[in-house]
Amino acid sequence: MNRHHLLQQRVQQRVDELVGSGQETGVQVAAYLHGEPIVDAVAGLADPATGRPVTPGTPFFSFSTGKALTSTVVHVLAEQGRLDYDLRLAEVWPEFARHGKSGVTLRHVLTHTAGLPALPPDVTAADLADWGRMCAILADTVPEWEPGTAHGYHVWTYGWLVGETVRRATGRTLSQVLATDVAAPLGVPGELLLRVPEEDLGRLAVLDDRSWSDALKQLSAQLPNFDRAVPHGARPDADLGNDRAFLRAEVPAVGAITARAAARMFAALLGEVDGVRLISPARLREATRPVTRGPEWTFGMPVRWTLGYAVDGPMIEVGGIGGSLAGALPELGLTIAATKNSLAVGDGDPMEQLREMIISAVREEAPATLPSRISRE
Repeated sequence: MNRHHLLQQRVQQRVDELVGSGQETGVQVAAYLHGEPIVDAVAGLADPATGRPVTPGTPFFSFSTGKALTSTVVHVLAEQGRLDYDLRLAEVWPEFARHGKSGVTLRHVLTHTAGLPALPPDVTAADLADWGRMCAILADTVPEWEPGTAHGYHVWTYGWLVGETVRRATGRTLSQVLATDVAAPLGVPGELLLRVPEEDLGRLAVLDDRSWSDALKQLSAQLPNFDRAVPHGARPDADLGNDRAFLRAEVPAVGAITARAAARMFAALLGEVDGVRLISPARLREATRPVTRGPEWTFGMPVRWTLGYAVDGPMIEVGGIGGSLAGALPELGLTIAATKNSLAVGDGDPMEQLREMIISAVREEAPATLPSRISRE
Protein backbone atom coordinates (compact mmCIF):
# COMPACT_ATOMS: atom_id res chain seq x y z
CA MET A 1 0.00 0.00 0.00
CA ASN A 2 2.96 2.30 0.72
CA ARG A 3 4.09 1.92 -2.90
CA HIS A 4 0.64 2.94 -4.03
CA HIS A 5 0.87 6.01 -1.82
CA LEU A 6 4.20 6.86 -3.43
CA LEU A 7 2.71 6.33 -6.90
CA GLN A 8 -0.17 8.67 -6.04
CA GLN A 9 2.38 11.28 -4.96
CA ARG A 10 4.41 10.88 -8.16
CA VAL A 11 1.38 11.20 -10.39
CA GLN A 12 0.07 14.18 -8.44
CA GLN A 13 3.46 15.87 -8.68
CA ARG A 14 3.54 15.33 -12.43
CA VAL A 15 0.05 16.71 -13.08
CA ASP A 16 0.86 19.70 -10.88
CA GLU A 17 3.97 20.29 -13.03
CA LEU A 18 1.96 20.03 -16.26
CA VAL A 19 -0.51 22.63 -15.05
CA GLY A 20 2.13 24.82 -13.40
CA SER A 21 4.17 25.01 -16.59
CA GLY A 22 1.11 26.06 -18.58
CA GLN A 23 1.21 22.95 -20.75
CA GLU A 24 -2.15 21.83 -19.36
CA THR A 25 -5.18 23.69 -18.02
CA GLY A 26 -6.92 20.96 -16.05
CA VAL A 27 -6.13 17.26 -15.63
CA GLN A 28 -7.53 14.13 -13.97
CA VAL A 29 -5.69 10.80 -13.72
CA ALA A 30 -7.04 7.70 -11.99
CA ALA A 31 -6.10 4.04 -11.71
CA TYR A 32 -7.50 0.88 -10.11
CA LEU A 33 -5.60 -2.29 -9.28
CA HIS A 34 -7.60 -5.48 -8.64
CA GLY A 35 -10.72 -3.44 -7.99
CA GLU A 36 -9.11 -0.97 -5.58
CA PRO A 37 -8.27 2.69 -6.35
CA ILE A 38 -4.52 3.36 -6.32
CA VAL A 39 -4.36 6.76 -8.08
CA ASP A 40 -6.80 9.67 -8.08
CA ALA A 41 -4.93 12.84 -9.00
CA VAL A 42 -6.35 16.16 -10.18
CA ALA A 43 -4.89 19.56 -10.93
CA GLY A 44 -5.73 22.87 -12.55
CA LEU A 45 -8.86 24.66 -13.64
CA ALA A 46 -12.04 23.30 -15.11
CA ASP A 47 -12.99 26.81 -16.24
CA PRO A 48 -10.24 29.46 -16.41
CA ALA A 49 -12.83 32.20 -17.02
CA THR A 50 -14.37 31.71 -13.58
CA GLY A 51 -11.48 30.08 -11.73
CA ARG A 52 -13.53 26.94 -11.08
CA PRO A 53 -11.06 24.21 -10.09
CA VAL A 54 -10.93 20.63 -11.29
CA THR A 55 -12.22 18.17 -8.71
CA PRO A 56 -12.32 14.36 -8.95
CA GLY A 57 -16.03 14.70 -9.79
CA THR A 58 -15.63 17.18 -12.67
CA PRO A 59 -16.75 15.55 -15.93
CA PHE A 60 -14.56 16.24 -18.97
CA PHE A 61 -15.98 15.95 -22.46
CA SER A 62 -13.50 13.40 -23.79
CA PHE A 63 -14.63 12.71 -27.37
CA SER A 64 -14.00 9.13 -28.53
CA THR A 65 -13.19 7.88 -25.04
CA GLY A 66 -16.98 7.86 -24.85
CA LYS A 67 -16.95 4.84 -27.18
CA ALA A 68 -15.68 2.83 -24.21
CA LEU A 69 -18.95 3.61 -22.43
CA THR A 70 -21.01 2.55 -25.45
CA SER A 71 -19.05 -0.68 -25.89
CA THR A 72 -19.35 -1.49 -22.20
CA VAL A 73 -23.14 -1.06 -22.31
CA VAL A 74 -23.28 -3.64 -25.12
CA HIS A 75 -21.31 -6.16 -23.06
CA VAL A 76 -23.47 -5.56 -20.00
CA LEU A 77 -26.64 -6.11 -22.05
CA ALA A 78 -25.12 -9.24 -23.59
CA GLU A 79 -24.29 -10.50 -20.11
CA GLN A 80 -27.94 -9.96 -19.15
CA GLY A 81 -29.07 -11.96 -22.19
CA ARG A 82 -30.77 -8.93 -23.74
CA LEU A 83 -28.43 -8.59 -26.72
CA ASP A 84 -26.32 -10.85 -28.93
CA TYR A 85 -23.14 -9.81 -30.74
CA ASP A 86 -24.33 -11.64 -33.85
CA LEU A 87 -27.66 -9.84 -33.97
CA ARG A 88 -28.21 -8.51 -37.48
CA LEU A 89 -29.07 -4.82 -37.18
CA ALA A 90 -31.83 -5.17 -39.76
CA GLU A 91 -33.67 -7.69 -37.55
CA VAL A 92 -34.62 -4.88 -35.17
CA TRP A 93 -34.08 -1.96 -37.57
CA PRO A 94 -35.70 -3.13 -40.85
CA GLU A 95 -35.00 -0.02 -42.93
CA PHE A 96 -31.29 -0.47 -42.25
CA ALA A 97 -31.26 -3.47 -44.64
CA ARG A 98 -31.19 -1.19 -47.70
CA HIS A 99 -28.20 -1.26 -50.09
CA GLY A 100 -27.00 -4.72 -49.13
CA LYS A 101 -26.70 -4.15 -45.38
CA SER A 102 -29.01 -6.96 -44.26
CA GLY A 103 -26.05 -9.03 -43.05
CA VAL A 104 -24.38 -6.34 -40.92
CA THR A 105 -24.15 -7.55 -37.32
CA LEU A 106 -23.47 -5.85 -34.03
CA ARG A 107 -20.14 -7.70 -34.02
CA HIS A 108 -19.23 -5.94 -37.30
CA VAL A 109 -20.01 -2.58 -35.71
CA LEU A 110 -18.07 -3.27 -32.50
CA THR A 111 -14.99 -4.25 -34.53
CA HIS A 112 -15.29 -1.33 -36.98
CA THR A 113 -15.70 -3.78 -39.86
CA ALA A 114 -19.28 -2.80 -40.81
CA GLY A 115 -18.14 -0.74 -43.80
CA LEU A 116 -20.01 2.39 -42.68
CA PRO A 117 -17.46 4.95 -41.46
CA ALA A 118 -18.41 7.68 -43.94
CA LEU A 119 -20.89 10.54 -43.60
CA PRO A 120 -22.29 12.92 -46.24
CA PRO A 121 -19.95 15.88 -46.82
CA ASP A 122 -22.58 18.45 -45.80
CA VAL A 123 -23.26 17.03 -42.32
CA THR A 124 -23.19 19.70 -39.60
CA ALA A 125 -22.92 19.77 -35.82
CA ALA A 126 -26.67 20.35 -35.67
CA ASP A 127 -27.18 17.17 -37.70
CA LEU A 128 -25.00 15.21 -35.27
CA ALA A 129 -27.40 16.19 -32.48
CA ASP A 130 -30.44 15.01 -34.49
CA TRP A 131 -30.82 11.29 -33.71
CA GLY A 132 -33.52 10.59 -36.27
CA ARG A 133 -31.68 12.32 -39.08
CA MET A 134 -28.40 10.50 -38.44
CA CYS A 135 -30.09 7.10 -38.20
CA ALA A 136 -31.96 7.78 -41.45
CA ILE A 137 -28.67 8.72 -43.16
CA LEU A 138 -27.04 5.48 -42.02
CA ALA A 139 -30.03 3.37 -43.05
CA ASP A 140 -29.67 4.79 -46.55
CA THR A 141 -25.86 4.53 -46.75
CA VAL A 142 -24.07 2.17 -49.14
CA PRO A 143 -21.21 0.31 -47.38
CA GLU A 144 -17.63 1.17 -48.37
CA TRP A 145 -16.72 -2.54 -48.33
CA GLU A 146 -18.44 -5.86 -47.80
CA PRO A 147 -19.05 -6.03 -44.04
CA GLY A 148 -16.45 -8.11 -42.24
CA THR A 149 -13.84 -7.98 -45.02
CA ALA A 150 -11.98 -4.82 -43.95
CA HIS A 151 -11.91 -2.39 -41.05
CA GLY A 152 -11.94 1.37 -40.63
CA TYR A 153 -12.51 3.53 -37.60
CA HIS A 154 -16.20 4.54 -37.47
CA VAL A 155 -15.43 7.92 -35.90
CA TRP A 156 -19.00 9.22 -35.65
CA THR A 157 -21.18 6.46 -37.04
CA TYR A 158 -20.27 3.95 -34.31
CA GLY A 159 -22.58 5.63 -31.83
CA TRP A 160 -25.76 5.64 -33.90
CA LEU A 161 -25.17 2.14 -35.27
CA VAL A 162 -24.83 0.71 -31.77
CA GLY A 163 -27.29 3.08 -30.17
CA GLU A 164 -30.22 2.60 -32.53
CA THR A 165 -29.73 -1.15 -32.41
CA VAL A 166 -29.80 -1.11 -28.61
CA ARG A 167 -32.83 1.20 -28.56
CA ARG A 168 -34.84 -0.98 -30.91
CA ALA A 169 -33.77 -4.26 -29.31
CA THR A 170 -34.28 -3.24 -25.68
CA GLY A 171 -36.57 -0.21 -25.70
CA ARG A 172 -33.93 1.79 -23.82
CA THR A 173 -31.33 4.30 -24.97
CA LEU A 174 -27.65 3.76 -24.35
CA SER A 175 -27.72 6.62 -21.83
CA GLN A 176 -30.53 4.99 -19.89
CA VAL A 177 -28.75 1.64 -19.71
CA LEU A 178 -25.45 3.31 -18.83
CA ALA A 179 -27.04 5.26 -15.97
CA THR A 180 -29.05 2.43 -14.44
CA ASP A 181 -26.95 -0.66 -15.17
CA VAL A 182 -23.41 0.72 -15.00
CA ALA A 183 -23.04 4.11 -13.31
CA ALA A 184 -25.58 3.57 -10.52
CA PRO A 185 -24.29 0.17 -9.34
CA LEU A 186 -20.75 1.55 -9.40
CA GLY A 187 -21.72 4.61 -7.36
CA VAL A 188 -20.69 7.15 -10.00
CA PRO A 189 -23.93 8.81 -11.16
CA GLY A 190 -23.32 11.81 -13.39
CA GLU A 191 -19.73 10.79 -14.15
CA LEU A 192 -20.24 8.50 -17.16
CA LEU A 193 -22.31 10.41 -19.71
CA LEU A 194 -23.24 9.86 -23.35
CA ARG A 195 -25.47 12.92 -23.14
CA VAL A 196 -25.21 15.69 -20.57
CA PRO A 197 -28.44 16.67 -18.80
CA GLU A 198 -29.16 20.40 -18.80
CA GLU A 199 -28.64 20.61 -15.05
CA ASP A 200 -25.15 19.09 -15.34
CA LEU A 201 -23.77 21.30 -18.10
CA GLY A 202 -22.29 23.71 -15.56
CA ARG A 203 -20.27 20.92 -13.97
CA LEU A 204 -18.27 20.14 -17.13
CA ALA A 205 -14.72 21.25 -17.71
CA VAL A 206 -14.46 23.86 -20.47
CA LEU A 207 -12.30 22.77 -23.40
CA ASP A 208 -9.67 24.95 -25.05
CA ASP A 209 -7.73 24.43 -28.26
CA ARG A 210 -3.94 24.38 -28.12
CA SER A 211 -2.94 22.68 -31.36
CA TRP A 212 -5.75 20.27 -32.16
CA SER A 213 -7.49 22.33 -34.85
CA ASP A 214 -4.22 22.56 -36.77
CA ALA A 215 -3.83 18.80 -36.41
CA LEU A 216 -7.30 18.27 -37.86
CA LYS A 217 -6.37 20.37 -40.88
CA GLN A 218 -3.21 18.30 -41.39
CA LEU A 219 -5.17 15.05 -41.16
CA SER A 220 -7.64 16.40 -43.68
CA ALA A 221 -4.85 17.30 -46.10
CA GLN A 222 -2.84 14.09 -45.69
CA LEU A 223 -5.42 11.29 -45.38
CA PRO A 224 -7.63 10.53 -48.37
CA ASN A 225 -10.56 9.18 -46.35
CA PHE A 226 -10.43 11.48 -43.32
CA ASP A 227 -12.89 14.06 -44.65
CA ARG A 228 -15.33 11.30 -45.55
CA ALA A 229 -15.39 10.04 -41.96
CA VAL A 230 -15.06 13.50 -40.38
CA PRO A 231 -16.71 16.11 -42.65
CA HIS A 232 -15.68 19.76 -42.27
CA GLY A 233 -18.96 20.65 -40.57
CA ALA A 234 -18.54 17.90 -37.99
CA ARG A 235 -14.99 18.42 -36.77
CA PRO A 236 -14.38 17.12 -33.21
CA ASP A 237 -12.81 20.31 -31.87
CA ALA A 238 -13.08 22.44 -28.73
CA ASP A 239 -15.96 24.50 -30.12
CA LEU A 240 -17.99 21.34 -30.66
CA GLY A 241 -17.06 19.96 -27.25
CA ASN A 242 -18.30 23.17 -25.59
CA ASP A 243 -21.51 23.41 -27.65
CA ARG A 244 -24.39 23.08 -25.19
CA ALA A 245 -26.91 21.82 -27.75
CA PHE A 246 -24.46 19.16 -28.90
CA LEU A 247 -23.61 18.17 -25.33
CA ARG A 248 -27.30 17.75 -24.44
CA ALA A 249 -27.85 15.40 -27.37
CA GLU A 250 -27.11 11.68 -27.31
CA VAL A 251 -24.13 11.18 -29.65
CA PRO A 252 -22.73 7.91 -28.32
CA ALA A 253 -19.50 7.85 -30.31
CA VAL A 254 -18.37 10.50 -27.81
CA GLY A 255 -18.98 11.22 -24.16
CA ALA A 256 -18.12 13.01 -20.93
CA ILE A 257 -16.35 11.23 -18.10
CA THR A 258 -14.43 11.65 -14.90
CA ALA A 259 -11.18 9.73 -14.83
CA ARG A 260 -12.10 8.02 -11.56
CA ALA A 261 -15.42 6.76 -12.95
CA ALA A 262 -13.89 5.51 -16.20
CA ALA A 263 -11.13 3.65 -14.34
CA ARG A 264 -13.76 2.20 -11.98
CA MET A 265 -15.92 1.06 -14.92
CA PHE A 266 -13.01 -0.79 -16.53
CA ALA A 267 -12.10 -2.28 -13.14
CA ALA A 268 -15.64 -3.69 -12.90
CA LEU A 269 -15.18 -5.29 -16.31
CA LEU A 270 -12.03 -7.05 -15.09
CA GLY A 271 -13.39 -8.14 -11.71
CA GLU A 272 -15.30 -7.03 -8.64
CA VAL A 273 -15.38 -3.44 -7.43
CA ASP A 274 -17.10 -3.14 -4.07
CA GLY A 275 -19.12 -6.25 -4.88
CA VAL A 276 -20.05 -5.17 -8.42
CA ARG A 277 -18.87 -7.07 -11.48
CA LEU A 278 -20.27 -6.02 -14.85
CA ILE A 279 -19.47 -9.12 -16.94
CA SER A 280 -18.25 -12.69 -16.47
CA PRO A 281 -14.64 -13.80 -16.95
CA ALA A 282 -15.64 -15.68 -20.12
CA ARG A 283 -17.26 -12.58 -21.62
CA LEU A 284 -14.24 -10.51 -20.63
CA ARG A 285 -12.02 -12.89 -22.60
CA GLU A 286 -14.28 -12.59 -25.63
CA ALA A 287 -14.56 -8.81 -25.37
CA THR A 288 -10.79 -8.31 -25.17
CA ARG A 289 -9.69 -10.73 -27.90
CA PRO A 290 -8.14 -8.90 -30.90
CA VAL A 291 -10.00 -9.60 -34.13
CA THR A 292 -8.68 -7.15 -36.75
CA ARG A 293 -5.25 -6.81 -38.33
CA GLY A 294 -3.49 -4.52 -40.75
CA PRO A 295 -4.14 -0.95 -41.94
CA GLU A 296 -7.61 0.48 -41.50
CA TRP A 297 -9.60 2.67 -43.89
CA THR A 298 -10.01 5.97 -42.02
CA PHE A 299 -6.48 6.79 -40.90
CA GLY A 300 -4.56 4.26 -42.98
CA MET A 301 -2.70 2.93 -39.93
CA PRO A 302 -2.50 -0.60 -38.53
CA VAL A 303 -5.03 -0.83 -35.69
CA ARG A 304 -6.20 -3.89 -33.81
CA TRP A 305 -9.74 -3.95 -32.47
CA THR A 306 -11.43 -6.23 -30.00
CA LEU A 307 -15.21 -6.11 -29.51
CA GLY A 308 -15.37 -2.38 -28.90
CA TYR A 309 -11.89 -1.54 -27.65
CA ALA A 310 -8.58 -0.83 -29.38
CA VAL A 311 -5.40 -2.75 -28.59
CA ASP A 312 -2.55 -0.40 -27.68
CA GLY A 313 0.49 -2.40 -26.65
CA PRO A 314 -0.54 -4.33 -23.54
CA MET A 315 -3.75 -2.35 -23.06
CA ILE A 316 -7.26 -2.50 -24.35
CA GLU A 317 -8.51 1.05 -24.38
CA VAL A 318 -10.30 3.83 -26.20
CA GLY A 319 -8.62 7.20 -26.55
CA GLY A 320 -10.12 10.55 -27.41
CA ILE A 321 -8.79 13.46 -29.40
CA GLY A 322 -6.51 15.86 -27.59
CA GLY A 323 -5.30 13.35 -25.02
CA SER A 324 -8.00 11.60 -23.00
CA LEU A 325 -7.82 7.82 -22.55
CA ALA A 326 -9.39 4.98 -20.61
CA GLY A 327 -8.52 1.31 -20.62
CA ALA A 328 -7.24 -1.79 -18.89
CA LEU A 329 -4.37 -4.27 -18.69
CA PRO A 330 -6.28 -7.47 -17.90
CA GLU A 331 -3.20 -9.52 -16.98
CA LEU A 332 -2.19 -6.99 -14.33
CA GLY A 333 -5.72 -6.29 -13.10
CA LEU A 334 -4.91 -2.64 -13.76
CA THR A 335 -7.15 0.06 -15.21
CA ILE A 336 -6.20 3.64 -16.05
CA ALA A 337 -8.05 6.73 -17.20
CA ALA A 338 -6.89 10.28 -17.88
CA THR A 339 -8.74 13.41 -18.93
CA LYS A 340 -7.70 16.97 -19.81
CA ASN A 341 -9.32 20.07 -21.23
CA SER A 342 -6.52 21.54 -23.37
CA LEU A 343 -6.74 19.76 -26.73
CA ALA A 344 -3.27 19.34 -28.15
CA VAL A 345 -0.86 17.17 -30.11
CA GLY A 346 2.91 17.37 -30.41
CA ASP A 347 6.07 16.61 -28.35
CA GLY A 348 4.81 13.48 -26.67
CA ASP A 349 1.44 12.91 -25.10
CA PRO A 350 1.54 13.70 -21.36
CA MET A 351 -1.47 11.49 -20.62
CA GLU A 352 0.22 8.53 -22.31
CA GLN A 353 3.38 9.30 -20.34
CA LEU A 354 1.39 9.24 -17.11
CA ARG A 355 -0.19 5.96 -18.20
CA GLU A 356 3.28 4.46 -18.75
CA MET A 357 4.43 5.75 -15.36
CA ILE A 358 1.58 3.92 -13.65
CA ILE A 359 2.06 0.72 -15.66
CA SER A 360 5.79 0.64 -14.90
CA ALA A 361 5.23 1.18 -11.20
CA VAL A 362 2.67 -1.63 -11.00
CA ARG A 363 4.87 -3.99 -13.03
CA GLU A 364 7.80 -3.33 -10.72
CA GLU A 365 5.82 -4.44 -7.69
CA ALA A 366 4.40 -7.53 -9.45
CA PRO A 367 7.11 -10.17 -8.86
CA ALA A 368 6.17 -12.49 -11.71
CA THR A 369 4.11 -10.52 -14.20
CA LEU A 370 3.39 -12.60 -17.29
CA PRO A 371 3.87 -11.12 -20.76
CA SER A 372 0.71 -9.56 -22.05
CA ARG A 373 -1.50 -11.98 -23.96
CA ILE A 374 -3.04 -9.13 -25.93
CA SER A 375 0.16 -7.51 -27.12
CA ARG A 376 1.59 -10.81 -28.33
CA GLU A 377 -1.35 -12.40 -30.16
